[in-house]
Amino acid sequence: MSGEQDVGFDAREHQHLRYNPLRDSWVLVSAHRMKRPWAGQVEKPPEEHIPRYDPRNPLCPGNTRANGEENPDYERHFHPLFRSKAARGVCKVMCFHPWSDVTLPLMKKEEIVKVIDKWVDLVEELGATYPWVQIFENKGAMMGCSNPHPHCQVWASNFLPNEPALSDRCQRAYYEKHGEPLLLEYARQEAEKKERVVVESSDWLAVVPYWATWPYQTLLLPRRHVLRINDLTTEEREGLADIMKRLLTKYDNLFEVSFPYSMGWHGAPTGPHLKEDNSHWHLHAHYYPPLLRSATVKKFMVGYEMLAQEQRDLTPEQAAEKLRNLPEEHYKTRQNQDK
Repeated sequence: MSGEQDVGFDAREHQHLRYNPLRDSWVLVSAHRMKRPWAGQVEKPPEEHIPRYDPRNPLCPGNTRANGEENPDYERHFHPLFRSKAARGVCKVMCFHPWSDVTLPLMKKEEIVKVIDKWVDLVEELGATYPWVQIFENKGAMMGCSNPHPHCQVWASNFLPNEPALSDRCQRAYYEKHGEPLLLEYARQEAEKKERVVVESSDWLAVVPYWATWPYQTLLLPRRHVLRINDLTTEEREGLADIMKRLLTKYDNLFEVSFPYSMGWHGAPTGPHLKEDNSHWHLHAHYYPPLLRSATVKKFMVGYEMLAQEQRDLTPEQAAEKLRNLPEEHYKTRQNQDK
């Protein structure tokens, strides 16, 4: 891949991909996102009056070093360590409800069905052109949500992003070795074992994955082999609305708070991949909530987790049991009944 860009391209203004040679992966650079209006969480400003040297601080350095940089002697104009390519697509914002205080678990099932139907429409529309259509929701200021009104986003891109590309390789390898979809077999195994199941129905299964990294992370799976969300039947969409409401109600009930999370759907690639055999894929949704101990204490993926190895603070089985044992009636409904 060369470093050539379109005429008029400005890396400070236009989104693009940059290659990381240490991970053989790409990062999406979207500098224009800094221009977004922000109504989300605002942290306290950093301390301005910090002494240059504090004898009580064991981490104060004894001296300061400065290093210079020098470009290597390139063999050609574009060095292979600095690859880039154009990133194009479409971004949409989709509101769930006209009222700002009505989140998905507080919506009626028929209202959630309408959300799912719109997801299907957008995958049909954008997936006709783009290789990847990412539906995702960031809920809560803790997850960087810049507007509290319940909504999701849909990004369609002219490239296959890192996470689905890795998932595609892993699912394909399993399918070629075992002759069946990885996540379809996984759903069967979890349905039999039960210990990590949070909620289930005749068409759907929500589990805390065996390999979960976030404390109350869940994976939502259809029991039937389904490639994409637009392949769901009418009955499966209605069942999805039901299990989403049940799962998200349990989330809110855990600490009696509007539970923050990032979630998103993964299905077989679209666009030019529609004509390919994607039998190794199985539709699924990821839920990544940050809360750990209470409504105000979250899990931090920093230090060792960031630089060496992800780790958990409770087992997936413990997390699943806590969620499973929670009532499916929303705590706000109970509070209103008690008044």
